[in-house]
Amino acid sequence: MRPRPWPKVPELTAQVARAVAARGPYPLAMRVRDELGELFVDAEFAEAFGARGRPGWSPGQLALVTVLQFAENLTDRAAAHRVRYGMDLKYALGLELDDPGFDASVLSEFRTRLVEHGMEEKVLDLLLTALKDRGLVKAGGRQRTDSTRVLAAVRDLNRLELAGETLRATLEALACAAPDWLGGAVPVREWADRYGPRTHSWHPPASTSKREEMALVYGRDGFALLEAVHAPDAPAWLRELPAVQVLRTMWVQNYLRTVSEAGAEVKRRESKDLPPGRLRLASPYDTDARYGLKQGSWWTGYKIHISESCDESDVQDAATEQAVIPGADGPPRLITSIATTDATVTDAEMTEPVHHMLAARDLLPAEHFLDSGYASAELIVGMKKNFGVTLVTPVLMNSSPQARAGAGFDRTAFTVDWDKRQATCPRGDTSTWWSPATLRGTKAIVIKFDKETCRPCPVRDQCTRSKTGGRTLSLQPREVQEVLDHARLQQGDEQWRAKYGTRAGIEGTIHQAVAVTGMRRARYLGLQKTHLEHVFSAVALNLIRLDAWWNGHPLDRTRVSHLARLGLSLAA
Repeated sequence: MRPRPWPKVPELTAQVARAVAARGPYPLAMRVRDELGELFVDAEFAEAFGARGRPGWSPGQLALVTVLQFAENLTDRAAAHRVRYGMDLKYALGLELDDPGFDASVLSEFRTRLVEHGMEEKVLDLLLTALKDRGLVKAGGRQRTDSTRVLAAVRDLNRLELAGETLRATLEALACAAPDWLGGAVPVREWADRYGPRTHSWHPPASTSKREEMALVYGRDGFALLEAVHAPDAPAWLRELPAVQVLRTMWVQNYLRTVSEAGAEVKRRESKDLPPGRLRLASPYDTDARYGLKQGSWWTGYKIHISESCDESDVQDAATEQAVIPGADGPPRLITSIATTDATVTDAEMTEPVHHMLAARDLLPAEHFLDSGYASAELIVGMKKNFGVTLVTPVLMNSSPQARAGAGFDRTAFTVDWDKRQATCPRGDTSTWWSPATLRGTKAIVIKFDKETCRPCPVRDQCTRSKTGGRTLSLQPREVQEVLDHARLQQGDEQWRAKYGTRAGIEGTIHQAVAVTGMRRARYLGLQKTHLEHVFSAVALNLIRLDAWWNGHPLDRTRVSHLARLGLSLAA
């Protein structure tokens, strides 16, 4: 499909659209065209769209339609309807008033092409480049990041349902691909009754023994089907079908066969024998979805990490000495990065990748506000050293028995001389042993005091629980330990806690993403398409915020309570 050029706004379309828009709030689509022009240039999508064939819709136009589709949380059919009948979209796309638009399937084909060519983040890159040229986003300053769960576009299935539905999906695929072969390979009539209905259309047996027997029946049937597919006389291409590959993986993960004197026996794997969550399939239809757990909540799907700018205006305007609502007169809060992972990836694993994404866009902040899930002393040191970014985040407090009890001598009561490789206890005695070690896979330094020194000490009970030995300290390497000590000291400061309050604003962004674009539930199957959905949602949110900012009504102003305004006025 050869893309046609993005046209200018026809004169009649502009005249009619502006006349109608004058009767109410200026439409977002028209504002975007007025302020940003041809935002998504066709040349940027040339890799995914060929230069041969009959002219098709401009990829730049389709990108804008998709962004506006997420801004209104529309289906493909509803978005195509809006293009056909909405004057604001005809204006934004430069269409004549009588342009019939396109079929809804064009949007699906457009997304597929982007995914196939690895262009999931192209629209966000183009928008941020345009905004950097206008000075609305830049490197340095402040940003904040947080994550939330995303439910996959599949049903939650228990292990029994998962086995039955996987086998049913494989039989459906084989019935379409090779019906004649399937009719001779399995007892079709018997299996049609057993695997014809979807698992959610009937209730499993209430008896535990009957459910276990049903699981074993599924297991035996699945192995029989896999043997038939891999038989020498079976077509070789059958075993390459995606559904067959999923069945094979699912059966390896959930079943095993043992050989005894009675013959081969199928057994169901115990919970302790299941593969780790990162490898375990949760659906036969979305093989990227995984089971996730966060703060006691289970879900099947993905996680999304959202980063946004959060530079604040001064609390008081120096020229007028009048109080200013934070963020009201400053730049808009704009999303600068979107990362989508499966549900098992921890926040700490994404700290460095998020900074790599920001660095690739030349949008690294000077200060990055994160919750404790993203941070560790090693990451604080690493991000400062590798990216020049200061992580503003709480760290885990000292977990020694003395620190937890709030009594006795914890590690901070000891003076450490790193150069002499020696520690001094609160009573002035020095350590006799200093040795690098590895504790639970992490580099550490173990310091010991002589038992002859500690045994007669009058405050021994406040220092160690050992009955015979001396006090032992475990430290991290010097650079890491010093950063950790400094961070723990800062966390007790009221000024630091007030500054860290900036991070809380990302919760509002997550709420807006869920409420406006429906980001909580994935629309599509697979990690790549889900990430594409998240990128378009981020661009949509940015345009909504820019529209409010261009109108002189930034979103931040609406989130400030009357009490906060009164407090700022009194402070001035």
